[in-house]
Amino acid sequence: MKSREEKKKNTQSAAQNIDSMDNSQENSFTDGPIFSSLIRFALPVLGALVLQAAYGAVDLLVVGQFGDASSISAVGTGSAFMQMVTFVITSLAMGSTVVIGQHIGEKKPKEAGDAVGTTILLFAVSGIALTVLLELLAGNIVTMLQVPEASVEKAVTYIRICSGGILVIIAYNVISGVLRGVGNANLPFLFVGIACMVNIVCDLLFVGAFHMDVAGAALATVLAQMVSVIVSVGVIRRQKMPVLFSRQQCRIYPLELKKILNVGIPIALQETMVQISFLVINSIINQMGLMPSAGYGVAQKIVSFIMLVPSSVMQSVSAFVAQNIGAGKEKRAWSGFLTAMAAGCTVGVLIFFGGFFGGSYLSSLFTKDAEVIAQSADYLKGFSAECILTCILFSSIGYFNGSGNSIPVMVQGITSAFCIRIPVSIFMSRLPQASLLLVGLATPITTVYGIVFFIICFWLLKRKRHI
Repeated sequence: MKSREEKKKNTQSAAQNIDSMDNSQENSFTDGPIFSSLIRFALPVLGALVLQAAYGAVDLLVVGQFGDASSISAVGTGSAFMQMVTFVITSLAMGSTVVIGQHIGEKKPKEAGDAVGTTILLFAVSGIALTVLLELLAGNIVTMLQVPEASVEKAVTYIRICSGGILVIIAYNVISGVLRGVGNANLPFLFVGIACMVNIVCDLLFVGAFHMDVAGAALATVLAQMVSVIVSVGVIRRQKMPVLFSRQQCRIYPLELKKILNVGIPIALQETMVQISFLVINSIINQMGLMPSAGYGVAQKIVSFIMLVPSSVMQSVSAFVAQNIGAGKEKRAWSGFLTAMAAGCTVGVLIFFGGFFGGSYLSSLFTKDAEVIAQSADYLKGFSAECILTCILFSSIGYFNGSGNSIPVMVQGITSAFCIRIPVSIFMSRLPQASLLLVGLATPITTVYGIVFFIICFWLLKRKRHI
């Protein structure tokens, strides 16, 4: 047992780490120029997201070169489902990111360490339960998604292999969430970079050389993330963190658990509903035939890259707002939100032109099938306005998440998914001249609703306090 003096010394040391964050890999958002602070954090976040999206993209790219349309459809649908699971995990981990960030802003390293310990135990238990559940229900999931008959067996194989690696996926996202909570986006970027390189090598080996098709792609993804987690644990043990943490803190602290769940559950529920709505759209498109299904699978991989800019903006705003709210600097938090939104929309305009006019070229990177390329490009034309609109929406989500008020985020996510996105997608798919272009329009239409929703929320917020 440590003496009281030793504990006091460790607490002071952790507090000093917080004060010296500007001179380390951690990024203090509470002082200095806003734009440069956000950029220093957002760029490695964006880089990490790019590489993380490359997991599924590389799987589809390699399978597209060595497999057929049924393999492309299976990987497209299977990876879409696993992406949903990953997004839900990441969203729940956002609760930890926000709580740790607020403790850092408050200069409370002991409480930040308690939040870390609670996070580790919470996600370990959740991961075990999720692994068992997905392994048992893989067949039912594929049936529910109405995967084309030629792709059913392959899709089940992909989901079962990836589900076996859920604990690894959770470990990576928990580590990344903790690091981003203390303002360090560089290490998650490093870890996912290592994973991406391993994934590329394993994909070429398993799918290209060993001809393992869909199973090889799934196995490559799991092994890559396992290597990333092993490396990350080794690196973090050597890092000085602005958090007071020991193994004894790997237990549930009721107060910290309540804070994490109060933020994380609404975010996770919102993300679950949003991702379910996209799976419903996937199911709707699967009913349109094998080629539209394969085309949508390719388009979704491109979309996963297109959405990285707004996703990095959202994570940056969440971390920025969390630290400044914790430090009592609400006006600075608001200024950071506006700055990030403007920067994201500027980049979003450029991405819009790439998606709208260059859809065929981008799709051809994943497959040589002319009809699949045409279907994918068609969807991207309808979707492309989302590149700009979603930067506004995601910045708003980031602000409310970072302030610890995630209820509006949950309400917006659920209502947009089930009242707008799904009904509009069904309507578009049943028109006489139904096409993926029309189905693609459902997403930007939904985002317009979300923006209007948050404008009302901000108006109500300003009535309560002056920002």
